[in-house]
Amino acid sequence: MDQHQIGVYLTAMTAGAILGLTAPGLGPGLEHAINPLLAALLYVTFLQVPAVELVRSLRDGRFLTAALVVNFAVVPLVVAVMFPFLPDDQAVRLGVLLVLLCPCIDWVIVFTSLAGGSSRRLLAATPLLLVAQMLALPILLFAFLGSDLADIVDAGPFLQAFLTLIVIPLALAWAAQGWAARRPAGQTASETVSTAMVPLMAAVLIAVVASQIPKLDGRLADVAAVVPFYLAFLIIMAFAGTAATHLFRLDAPAGRAVLFTGATRNSLVVLPLALALPDRFAAAPVVVVTQTLIEVLGMIAYVRLVPRLLPPPRPTTAS
Repeated sequence: MDQHQIGVYLTAMTAGAILGLTAPGLGPGLEHAINPLLAALLYVTFLQVPAVELVRSLRDGRFLTAALVVNFAVVPLVVAVMFPFLPDDQAVRLGVLLVLLCPCIDWVIVFTSLAGGSSRRLLAATPLLLVAQMLALPILLFAFLGSDLADIVDAGPFLQAFLTLIVIPLALAWAAQGWAARRPAGQTASETVSTAMVPLMAAVLIAVVASQIPKLDGRLADVAAVVPFYLAFLIIMAFAGTAATHLFRLDAPAGRAVLFTGATRNSLVVLPLALALPDRFAAAPVVVVTQTLIEVLGMIAYVRLVPRLLPPPRPTTAS
């Protein structure tokens, strides 16, 4: 499964779409399964990031600075340019903001590795990126929505998501790492659990797509309206990531990792926030899920194109 992850994820989304269309009654139950599956997925992700690697990532100043600048300075500027042209529907706009303002912390590792990027550096920076986006998102939403934000977004789901999707999985992962360091049984258990990452991602995709596909009824216009913006975002961020690589003088593997973290978005983790919105914002989760579908197709193209945008240095020949 590790060697064929793209195929697994495409199959999972197809299976989810079929399930959602043929058995829409399962949608509410699958929607309730999203958060536990995400928490398990993030636990497995964090399990692969030793605490010492997290400390080491703080010392990788240029890479970390480039990743933070791309995600929390460049991306908001790109979204700000797009924002006035988005459909004049508050639910659609909020869905686009939620998904585009948050960097991915799960399958970005996979696609970065497939493109020859430094997936290990990105994996080590994952907890920092996740905490940073949860702290930055309310500020960025306020910048875009102003005083209307208080009437739309309840802080409760944000705090709950931070606790259940970040704090608890990260604490459990570090506890498991401590057990693995002291006991062979702990190491065996950690290695076994780590193999579950691809199946868990597939399960999350099935649950997300199957639970949201029935909600497309009557909302196809909303979905169609945001697709060009998601495509434009992928194109713009490819060049922005390339520029950041040259600006921060990163090597090709590190540059590819920065490019991917700028282009991939955290649709799966922000989906529970969209689902917690009031009923009048029911279009927001559908808009978020649409980005997932566009992104996975875009990442297939990225895997082929990014190595051309950021090729490895040519070997020098001795004179």
